[in-house]
Amino acid sequence: MKAPPLGSLSTIRVRLTAALAAALLPVLLLGVIQAAIAYRREGMELRDSLGFAAQRSAAAARTRVEGGDILLQTLAPGAVGAQCAQRLEQATRRLPGYLNLIRFGASGDVACAARDVPADPQRASRAWFQRLAAGDPLVITQAAGTAYAKAPAVLAAVRANTPDGRFDGAFAAVIALSSLQPNAEDPALPRGAEVALIDRAGRTIGATNPQALSGLPQDWVKEAKEQGSAVWYAKDALGERRAYSAAPVVGDEVFVVLSAESPGLLSWARLNPLTGILFPLLTFLLALTAVTAVTERVVVRWIAYLQRIASLYARGRLSVRPVQAEQMPPEIRELAETLEDMADAIVGRDASLRDSLAQKDALMREIHHRVKNNLQVISSLLNMQQRALADPAARAAMSDTRQRITALALIYRALYQGPDLKRVDLRPFLEELTAQLVAGEMLHGPPVRTDLQVEALVIDPDRLAPLALFAVEAITNAQKHAFAERGGTLTLRFSVHGQEAVLEISDDGEAPDDALVASGVGRTLMTAFARQLRGRAELARNPDGGITARLTFPTLGAETPSPASAGNQAAA
Repeated sequence: MKAPPLGSLSTIRVRLTAALAAALLPVLLLGVIQAAIAYRREGMELRDSLGFAAQRSAAAARTRVEGGDILLQTLAPGAVGAQCAQRLEQATRRLPGYLNLIRFGASGDVACAARDVPADPQRASRAWFQRLAAGDPLVITQAAGTAYAKAPAVLAAVRANTPDGRFDGAFAAVIALSSLQPNAEDPALPRGAEVALIDRAGRTIGATNPQALSGLPQDWVKEAKEQGSAVWYAKDALGERRAYSAAPVVGDEVFVVLSAESPGLLSWARLNPLTGILFPLLTFLLALTAVTAVTERVVVRWIAYLQRIASLYARGRLSVRPVQAEQMPPEIRELAETLEDMADAIVGRDASLRDSLAQKDALMREIHHRVKNNLQVISSLLNMQQRALADPAARAAMSDTRQRITALALIYRALYQGPDLKRVDLRPFLEELTAQLVAGEMLHGPPVRTDLQVEALVIDPDRLAPLALFAVEAITNAQKHAFAERGGTLTLRFSVHGQEAVLEISDDGEAPDDALVASGVGRTLMTAFARQLRGRAELARNPDGGITARLTFPTLGAETPSPASAGNQAAA
């Protein structure tokens, strides 16, 4: 078939490309431009607002802490005495953000306080108290060793000295953490902003949402101290990308950290709901409708049609042809014609293969037939030679050889007369083999009755030959030694047990005491045939007084035919 030119407007590729470009180009252009502008603007605004908010929060917190320092130093001269608790309580009530004012002695005991102070026998050994005793003028900490307020708070403590400059305890202010945090309703703060207080080592003093914090970058303390604030981007504990800003509160010991969600690429849509959401949504719906209609009309229905044709081909109905191919687009029409050519090729190849298999099958059957005929000719010649011999031992040896050849001829006859040239069903084969061997001796001796119980098993010819020859030797020995003068009953049992099969051939004659230990050509051949099958052969005395020849061998891939299967039948 002649392929359409690449520039043809009738191809499905051009149609779909044009429809998609016409429908989605305005949406794509508008979305890319607005998203890029809004993303860049919001990123810059967030960075600036976070930096300014961190500086404002740090300034407010610094003012609060420094005010506590001044307050404590102002109250220090009169913080011990009869009016101590009253004065501290009045100051706490008038000053918002202060939860408690406490005067500690040099040993850590409470001299007076505006409100109740929890007991702490280890206060004098706490790190913050030890720093004051060592000479630090001001200590701010949240890890004070005990909770000095029910609400989250920090402890700001200044050193108290005696007139001669010795350590005389501490003046402490319990400042609510909420008073150091920026107002969440502040319009200058980004939406969803979180705040935390940390020390220079990165330890959290307090945070509104600990999961919003992340690992601190290197040199953040230096950048915040030199530039007034440090800004960086990182992922929080939940894996969300956020922007962070830190500013110092008191020197370089305590910092306030603000964090906010980093703007996404499509966050511009919330700036203008009409143009950012409604118009792109309507455009997208129109584009989707157009593309769906074009795809259904041009592609989908023809693909479904070809799929039905292919399913018919898969079920073997190769005579069906896509008669509607002329109405398809060029590319799909090429596919339909390719399917049609493939069906024609399969039909021709199948016919050729069937002819070849039929010829091969006929040749193999002819070969098996000729081999069987040749073996029968040899058996007939041996029979003539046997009748010409006068020596009984020679006649017996000739008869044994003739029976072995008869068994091999029976194998080839079962192959060419059966439906499968590679498999033979043991049940009819053993039945016919036994019948031939017994019938051949009934003309020269007393009658022998047979009792056969054979389970079905399909086996390949290579393994059938030693099995058949083993049966020939066992039946021949029974005819010579058990049935020669008196006749009797020959019992043949074949059974399959999982991965093993057992063949038992028994007679009811009177076996001598040395029958199980005697050796001869037959015994040697039976052992050799068992080895060919990778099995084992044994002789045993049975309850009837006779001998049982038993062959046990692995099935090795042999198949048990179903009851409905007739198997290979060797014609009589």
